Amino acid sequence: MPEGTTETLHLTVRQDAKLPGGTNAIVHWSRPLVPQPPHRLIESVPDTLEHIAGCLPHEQALVVWESACAMDRLHPEVLARIAWRTTRARRLTSAAQNQSDSGLETLFVVRLTPWGVVIRQQVSIAGHDVDVLIGDRLVVQLDGFAFHSTPADRQRDLAHDRELRARGYTVLRFTYRDVVTDWAHVEAVITRHLAQRNHLAP
Repeated sequence: MPEGTTETLHLTVRQDAKLPGGTNAIVHWSRPLVPQPPHRLIESVPDTLEHIAGCLPHEQALVVWESACAMDRLHPEVLARIAWRTTRARRLTSAAQNQSDSGLETLFVVRLTPWGVVIRQQVSIAGHDVDVLIGDRLVVQLDGFAFHSTPADRQRDLAHDRELRARGYTVLRFTYRDVVTDWAHVEAVITRHLAQRNHLAP
């Protein structure tokens, strides 16, 4: 669940449904985008994404949408062909990509995109993909817990960093905590490197 969201239950019900009193949930009274059997209790992924578009701020909703693209193999072209009924959902369709390996990567890219620098994701350099390449030479690695938590993970990361630096790249590593709770520090670090033109090839 994206940082800052609550665990309030969300329910989707038919427009003519009746709920018992005292229901402590956010209720979506709507006609489904995707027809389903009446006994099915879990709504379709497109219906869920449309409700998320309306319930979460854009940045947090985009994390969920891009995760759905990755986990459910929803290509952006597929999203674009769905008859979304809300402006927020259509805006997310325009923004969502299937390049991020994690929600952390989505957050980083969506926050840096307005800067106007060239950003590429999952670029293969020195035998491994890097999370983000800014310009030609500034590599950003985002260390979420899942793939960077063991000594072996750390050793692999350090070995790749050494090879990248030997090839003339500048390497920055940020953790989940950096991106989610101390973005001002992340911005300051990147700004210093851009000012020194470390993102440009010699």
